[in-house]
Amino acid sequence: EVIKEALQQKRRLAFTYTDGHGNRTERTVEPYQLVLKSNHWYVHAFCRSRNDFRLFRLSRMSGLRMLNEVFAPRDCPKPTLEFDELPEALQTDIRLHIHAFVLDRVLDFCPPERVTPDGAEYYLVDCPFIKRDYYYDMLLSLGDKCECLAPKRVRDELRRRIKRMARIYEE
Repeated sequence: EVIKEALQQKRRLAFTYTDGHGNRTERTVEPYQLVLKSNHWYVHAFCRSRNDFRLFRLSRMSGLRMLNEVFAPRDCPKPTLEFDELPEALQTDIRLHIHAFVLDRVLDFCPPERVTPDGAEYYLVDCPFIKRDYYYDMLLSLGDKCECLAPKRVRDELRRRIKRMARIYEE
């Protein structure tokens, strides 16, 4: 509600932001829109400390407060929301073998034209992938309903992460 009000009144927001690595920073932003991306809500805003537009995940914001400062709107670029909008150099295609049980989740990050039936309960999926923790975590969250078939380097990294996780639970 605070963000919606700030959007309507064109007022700045201040908050503490925790990034994906746990680093905390104080931010003051000029909000432009609320965005749903990969099942998470974000505010697309001009960040005054970075002097650039950014997406801030709402669940990583704390101490949110609306300031009395009104801002003059800037030309606001469209936020990057889809895989195909990311720089090609960062992307690689991976091939997955998934169970029908997780198809709806896979379709959240992969277009349906890249999904092919493989028997009655399985699918082969060729989807874009970026070698970052977020994308590995997304694949690992599919559990035993997903196997990465290729490329080998992504498969090997998943295996390494699974082994590291299993060591935590060994007696």
